[in-house]
Amino acid sequence: MPRRPPLSRLQTRIGYHFRDNILLHEALTHASAVNGRTGVPDYERLEFLGDRVLGLAVAEHLFTTLPGAPEGKLAKRFNKLVNREACEEVALEIDLGTYLKLGESESHAGGRRKQTILADSCEALLGAIYLDGGWSPVKQVVETFWAKRAADLTDDEEVDAKTALQEWIQGQGQTKLPKYVKIEMSGPAHEPVFTYEVRLKDYDPAQGTGPSRRVAEQNAAAAVLIREGVWPAHKMAGEEQLEHHDD
Repeated sequence: MPRRPPLSRLQTRIGYHFRDNILLHEALTHASAVNGRTGVPDYERLEFLGDRVLGLAVAEHLFTTLPGAPEGKLAKRFNKLVNREACEEVALEIDLGTYLKLGESESHAGGRRKQTILADSCEALLGAIYLDGGWSPVKQVVETFWAKRAADLTDDEEVDAKTALQEWIQGQGQTKLPKYVKIEMSGPAHEPVFTYEVRLKDYDPAQGTGPSRRVAEQNAAAAVLIREGVWPAHKMAGEEQLEHHDD
């Protein structure tokens, strides 16, 4: 089993250093690695707490940065920032999977790259930070890794390429939905670039890139819509410039 890098590196990356290292170890311990000998439980209880901590931190951020925004607008953005996909993106950005303690079978099964494990451990890490340092460091971590995602969100349903592509495909009489596949993640950990490919029945695939999984998938969907003449060539996916691939 590959050796984990020093946890000091992770703490530097998130901008918070634990006083109680047992909490950090617990936040990184998957149920498959609990054997009763170490005395460190898995991260599920911390995940429960971290989910609530993240929700409050994101809600406060949106409430503060969007003065006067109606409840409906806040709720839509909130849901996009606290879902499993958003937590997975943050986990990938801080390379959290590298530091996880997994059982041998789970590790061999690709557990360090599984969305559920990455998202859950990300929430557990927030729960551990809250118990170790209180509210202030949690807010700082959320500001560092979630605020930029909040700034990228849009409420304009017209530019939601994934929704538009799904509706167009269904309008062609197809029942099989588009499938989004990760091709690669490049760039430095603090500024990753994701490449995703959308695959459809009876149509050529297309790829899109972006600073997050969400944007890359939107750009891939938009590339199909532009190529098939459904959208004009100048159309944007959210606030990111499209990456249009014809091969």
